[in-house]
Amino acid sequence: MAERIERSNGRSMALTLAEALWFPVCLFLGMLFLFAPALHAPQPNHVKVAVADPAVAERVDSVLSTKLPGGFDVTAVTDDHAARQSVLDRDTVAGFAGDRRKPVLYVAKANGAVLEQTLSQVFTQVAAKSHRHLTVSDVAPTESKDKLGTTLLYFALPWSVPAYVLATTLLRAVTLNRRKKLLTIMGVAAAYSLIGYYVGVGLGYIPDKPVAMAVSFLLTTAVATAASGLAPFARQFFPAVAMGLFIVMSIPSSGGAVPASMLPTFFQDLHQVMPLANAIDALRGIFYFDGAGVLKPVLVLCAWFAAGLALMSLDFWLRRRKAMALAAEAQADEDYEDYEDYEDDEETEFIEEPPVEDPSLEAPKPAALPVHAHHFGQPVAVLTGRIQDAEGGAVRGAAVTIVDAHGRQLTRSVTNASGDYAVTGLHEGPVSIVVSAASLHPVVHRALLQTGMTARADFTLHGRAQGRHAKPKHAMTTPS
Repeated sequence: MAERIERSNGRSMALTLAEALWFPVCLFLGMLFLFAPALHAPQPNHVKVAVADPAVAERVDSVLSTKLPGGFDVTAVTDDHAARQSVLDRDTVAGFAGDRRKPVLYVAKANGAVLEQTLSQVFTQVAAKSHRHLTVSDVAPTESKDKLGTTLLYFALPWSVPAYVLATTLLRAVTLNRRKKLLTIMGVAAAYSLIGYYVGVGLGYIPDKPVAMAVSFLLTTAVATAASGLAPFARQFFPAVAMGLFIVMSIPSSGGAVPASMLPTFFQDLHQVMPLANAIDALRGIFYFDGAGVLKPVLVLCAWFAAGLALMSLDFWLRRRKAMALAAEAQADEDYEDYEDYEDDEETEFIEEPPVEDPSLEAPKPAALPVHAHHFGQPVAVLTGRIQDAEGGAVRGAAVTIVDAHGRQLTRSVTNASGDYAVTGLHEGPVSIVVSAASLHPVVHRALLQTGMTARADFTLHGRAQGRHAKPKHAMTTPS
């Protein structure tokens, strides 16, 4: 017996440790195997270069293939102007005119000083094979305070990472319906965009081109909406999924610290789809390339936003189906005390599901609400009801305390002038409702709460002089 108890305690401790450690361990491993491989030794990886004159392009391609296999993709163009324009159009990251006495390399510091320096070193050696001196021409210089061409990363991060955090904190905002949450996301995104942009311009880190605020707004909105849509499906794994997507995978592949063309192939592929990377690409195009190459990253950001909306809609549809099934089951169950004479109400609507608990933050808290009419087609309470006295009059100021199955107080509400109360944010399962008022007998009643349902419990309180205990008038559960 003692051995069995010891084994049981050991398993319980192991389970507790596993539940506590899985998330930090996943975060540790993710950062270990993604950050270092992506950023520790950047080198050219299929860097696109335009070379004026097909004959020169063939020679340059041969030299580069020997020196750095797989490092460069050389394309021949007609003349020097075409080589230079290919960089400005963002079709390539460098243009080389090597058939002149002084060969010229066209680069853009806006793509990152690391890439500019690497290209200069490589093509200096290419020019040296013909005993000529290379001239480097920067066709898209950055702001004077952006020495390394990496400043956009440090503005895009505040527009991205706090967006994931915003989605996480909104999980606890149980009194907000979907429409209000989306409006909150958009309002916060607008504020972030304005503040970040004008701070950057004021400090001289980014050019004064206000259209860039549309991209920063879209980045924040896309990340927050996508994270909100993922939360109901990822549930307790939501922090790992969201941080994995929007931090661990996004930062190394962003092309901010290390240009995308100098990342390993896997991270270049990630760069094509990650919201942070596409926002940086769009901002570069707006700030330094007269809008070239902006459409594709903007469409990717829009796709993230649309995916988030689709997931939120799917979650609503799934919960609606579940609520309808529960309502049908409730109607059929005549033995359970909390289901009495259910009648369909044309005002019945669907409410937000109690939020997914995020282990990285404090769990959602139940909240007492003022009782009011349905708003935007959605009620606001998970548990609601009315308190009256023996004569049928409303009991104002009655205390309604909700206690869980372990005897812990969850929240406390007070009835209004009409005797109504409402509470939201409660989890599925049994609760005890304790109702008390001055000069009246208190009452304790058990109710079963179910996800997607609105439970109603009305009570009639009797005076102490009557010598009778209070009792619930009726309690019923309806689909929200």
